[in-house]
Amino acid sequence: MSVGQIAQGAVPGVARRVAKRDATFVLALVVFGLIAVIALIGPWIAPYPADELYVGPINGAPSLAHPFGTDDVGRDILSRVLVGAQVSVFAPIVVVALSTMLGLTLAVTAAWFGGWVSGTLARVVDVIFAIPGLVLAVLAVAMFGKGLVAPIVALSIAYIPVVARLTQTAASRELGKPYFAALRIQGVSSGAMLFRHLLPALIPLVAAQMAVGFGYAMLDLAAISFLGLGQQPPAPDWGSMIAAGQAAILAGAPEQSLFPAIFVVATVLAVGVIGARVTVWAEGRER
Repeated sequence: MSVGQIAQGAVPGVARRVAKRDATFVLALVVFGLIAVIALIGPWIAPYPADELYVGPINGAPSLAHPFGTDDVGRDILSRVLVGAQVSVFAPIVVVALSTMLGLTLAVTAAWFGGWVSGTLARVVDVIFAIPGLVLAVLAVAMFGKGLVAPIVALSIAYIPVVARLTQTAASRELGKPYFAALRIQGVSSGAMLFRHLLPALIPLVAAQMAVGFGYAMLDLAAISFLGLGQQPPAPDWGSMIAAGQAAILAGAPEQSLFPAIFVVATVLAVGVIGARVTVWAEGRER
């Protein structure tokens, strides 16, 4: 069995092994799985239209009709949480997917060619790394207008250096192993070495980094929406709901901010635990 085949089965295999002896990991998988399902089907299971006004009392307490209560204009909070889950979960996934794809491309290119190519890409990565992601996202909103498109693109760019630096080190280490020298001697093509051996060997590390990056992306996008620069009313997302409920907290009705905040924290914690476990396994495998 080749190294690539081993690596391709690494992540599912470690997930099964860890799940057998790590209850926290299993709980994190279950929590994130449930939230992912909610994000997929939330708009179809919401008991009320998310933007319908006065379906209940103003700042109403949780009840059978409204399990999460109602907000400051009488909208059902449960419905808004369910509908808002879609953008709140999938927007960070887009950020992580784009940043990982671009960062991995830069890292593998730098490790493969080395020399001046590696040096040039390292300088580019350093320039991007010097700008905090949240600041870059705010600047993008100022230039291109409010909404999630500009922050998603900006954060995708801002997260490239983390992926690139981590992955380049691992790729360079992998390329320096004896089996790669043997592959070159055997006349194996560059494409085969890249796609059948190098990239599959990086899968555990990349998967761990994606999990960690997802948590940061969710928090950053929630912060942008909290500031009123992301998802615009009346469309719900968890960050904007937390911001809109601030006044109600002082009035003794924290539900509008509390429930979306719980979902944000639960999602970030679950993904963080998953990422930490995969990271530990990936580091152990490197040794």
